[in-house]
Amino acid sequence: MYPKATLADWLDDRIVYRNLVPCQSTLPTLQDVWRETGLEAYRVPRKTEPAYAAAVSRFLAAAQAARGASPLRNLLFIGDTHMNDGTAARNLAAHLPLRGFIGADRLGEPEEVKYDGILMVANRWKRLEDFPDWAHREGLACDEQTAVLIDIDKTFVGARGRNDRVIDGARVAAVRQTVEELLGGSFAEEGFRAVYDELNKQKYHHFTGDNQDYLAYICLMVMGDVFPAEELWTELNAGRLTGFTQFVTLCDARRQQMEEGLAVAHREVTTNVRRGDPTPFKSFRYREYFTTVGRMDHLPENTPEADLLEGEILITAEVARLAQKLSDMGVLTFGISDKPDEASLSPKTLAKEGGQPIHRTVMKVFG
Repeated sequence: MYPKATLADWLDDRIVYRNLVPCQSTLPTLQDVWRETGLEAYRVPRKTEPAYAAAVSRFLAAAQAARGASPLRNLLFIGDTHMNDGTAARNLAAHLPLRGFIGADRLGEPEEVKYDGILMVANRWKRLEDFPDWAHREGLACDEQTAVLIDIDKTFVGARGRNDRVIDGARVAAVRQTVEELLGGSFAEEGFRAVYDELNKQKYHHFTGDNQDYLAYICLMVMGDVFPAEELWTELNAGRLTGFTQFVTLCDARRQQMEEGLAVAHREVTTNVRRGDPTPFKSFRYREYFTTVGRMDHLPENTPEADLLEGEILITAEVARLAQKLSDMGVLTFGISDKPDEASLSPKTLAKEGGQPIHRTVMKVFG
């Protein structure tokens, strides 16, 4: 029997997804604070931007005030990537004294903990238990004037190096279902995977922006023969395709070639790109919500551990234990996720019938 819980058991609704709209309705949103973050105009900053840290620091201050506690004076951070989460942590350190933990299970390596300035970097999640003591030695108390900011994807759930492939699988399934539905009988699985798997590599991030909305749209246009695969690779290799907006413009010039389903998706993406929306392919992201929650607590209780790790998205027990320990010490817990709101919150029609956001969906706890 595996224990079960929801992220809300530790976070309540103190969580923000990509649009920087806290789920706790009493807190300010990005719309309320963007002028104070250094942005020249309203837009949703990415996780590694200083404006993101500025917005989150204001959410934390408001959450602290909402519980009637004295202003924050320390901040802890838990994440899974040295680049993205590490950069976000360093930006947040401009607002409050901070120490961060970056973890992953890399079982093929000797167990190791490294220290990179304000970051403790470990290749075993179990070393998270050492983090509070290190932070204390560094001069940061764990008390009512401290907050812990916890990354959700591949940290609090789907631990990197242990269970993260299930999160990726849910997203790929959503892309595949979206493309297959729009193409109907002309969908070719092998061709789709060849395009998706190649474009999903880091060397193409200059083109895809490491944005799955962009990648889903590109795959759709390629598989729909609006921008054939041979032409795509030729243009990329020649350096003539330099960004997603350019690709959308090129496809727009070919909209007469699009079947109705493709044209509807194209209009959705082009409209949202013009608005500067970082989540332009919302119909794909709505589907991702279902493929994600469908991988939560769906396997039998007696499922072997190896099968569970490959088949379900699980709460990371090491993170849950620390969140509980810190909460018991009076620390404010708060979650952040770069997953789009459309892929994280129950659609309104389903919410009326009891559908839950990701952080209130029951999952098994493992670790």
